[in-house]
Amino acid sequence: MNILQACAHPEIFAPWFKNRDTYVAWFAFLAALFGLPMTDEQLELYQKHTGRQEAPTEAQREAWLVIGRRGGKSFTMALIAVFLACFFDYRQYLAPGERATVLVIATDRRQARVILRYVRAMLDNIPLLKDMVERDTADSFDLDNSTTIEVGTASFRSTRGYTYAAVLCDELAFWRTDDAAEPDYAILDAIRPGMASIPTSMLLCASSPHARRGALWDAFKRFWSKDDAPLVWRAATREMNPTIPQSVVDRALERDQSSASAEYMAEFRSDIEDFVSLEVVEACVTTGVYERPRISGVRYRGFVDPSGGSNDSMTLAISHSEGRRVVLDCTREIKPPFSPEAVVDDFAKTLASYGIHEVEGDRYAGEWPREQFRKRGISYKLSEKIRSDLYRDLLPMLNSGTVDLLDDNRLVNQIVNLERRVSRGGKESIDHAPGGHDDLANAVAGALNASVKPVNTVVTMELWEALETGGRGYGR
Repeated sequence: MNILQACAHPEIFAPWFKNRDTYVAWFAFLAALFGLPMTDEQLELYQKHTGRQEAPTEAQREAWLVIGRRGGKSFTMALIAVFLACFFDYRQYLAPGERATVLVIATDRRQARVILRYVRAMLDNIPLLKDMVERDTADSFDLDNSTTIEVGTASFRSTRGYTYAAVLCDELAFWRTDDAAEPDYAILDAIRPGMASIPTSMLLCASSPHARRGALWDAFKRFWSKDDAPLVWRAATREMNPTIPQSVVDRALERDQSSASAEYMAEFRSDIEDFVSLEVVEACVTTGVYERPRISGVRYRGFVDPSGGSNDSMTLAISHSEGRRVVLDCTREIKPPFSPEAVVDDFAKTLASYGIHEVEGDRYAGEWPREQFRKRGISYKLSEKIRSDLYRDLLPMLNSGTVDLLDDNRLVNQIVNLERRVSRGGKESIDHAPGGHDDLANAVAGALNASVKPVNTVVTMELWEALETGGRGYGR
């Protein structure tokens, strides 16, 4: 039984397709993915959404879906995962005690729960499949054919060590982790060796598009409309899910043309660019140096990115200048949950150890940070620059190599994953990508900016130091 037959079978997947007319485009995609015979209508849809002419005659080992939001990607991922796990026998490729895994990778835990609910509903409500379940855990199902369906979040570390029958990547254009500068490439590189021992293994990557970078954009550029290449299927939201009202799309386009074109029309955004390359940032890192001790006679600057302790990290960075160079000396990041007052106490001690009695920070929580630091003998000064301006002024330091960073992968990854955006009216902003973090990068950018002094200020400081030592060499 092939997947289209299973979707039409009243005792298998048919209850999920009560209005089959709304799934016409998805049935065409499934026919292309599994190399099944197509009707004339399905062939026309295939040609429209792939840019190809000849329909595939065998199942695809690798396929990419560029689909607008609410197009039905998550449900289709769950459907394919259950079909591949339950209707195939991979035991001939497995060693004794080994299991084949059908892994669905989601952007985050929330998205993983959505897919898991679809998978669970199919396994619980289809008697034929329910009988196959030997073990049901919070995020996986062990079947009696030595196959496991597992749902997880994007991480290149947790995806190693498996034997994969299939890997289905959901919304990979929005994968954001602090443990990799290019998380989509890192995770795909980690899983491909696990697919090598099962010759029928399948890699399916689906996402609404974002910026013109990353694995999804690369696959679209290289494979779209090419017959002898991995399958790339591109479609707007309503082309895959006509139940979404056109008025919803129209209102979104009216509010923000660029954003809605990506989210609903499946067009890659041209108004978002990379902030800085990985190579540029790595060239500014002193390998093996994780923190620098205080040097007597050096003036240090500190910057804090406060947090309430429930969602974002609270971070601190300390730096100093050496001529034209700016040196990062110390960073601190406390991840939630935490007690904000306890973190302030720890940060104040760290600042004092570098002889710092005034720290800069943003306007988070109004008077609270100022009051807490003031209690501990540290003056809290509001930064004159907003986050975007701090990053903008950091860029020339990185490009010129006049900044000396610590060996901190989280910092490097947060800086590299920043995005430059141009909004209506041509205003530029720099911030983390959707789902990303930049708490550590923000503190570091603030500290480095604070250590950069205009020439006239440097002269004034030299004069002041000379006057303190008797004014030798200076006129009154």
